[in-house]
Amino acid sequence: MATLAELATRLEALRKIRAGGRRAIDSDGSKVEYRSDGELAAAIADLERQISAHSGKPAARVVYINSSKGT
Repeated sequence: MATLAELATRLEALRKIRAGGRRAIDSDGSKVEYRSDGELAAAIADLERQISAHSGKPAARVVYINSSKGT
């Protein structure tokens, strides 16, 4: 398992290439190219989840609110 520092470094690199509009990254002599922005976003989300699990913080949760006037 990667250390928290390694995960943070990977996350920062992915965020930079996404912000720059690119889809490929060269790291440690190997090249990774993502097919779409969605795939890159999923990789970023996965790293965020791993960092959250590694640091002991709970992952972000989504809350859906549903309401009606009643009958």
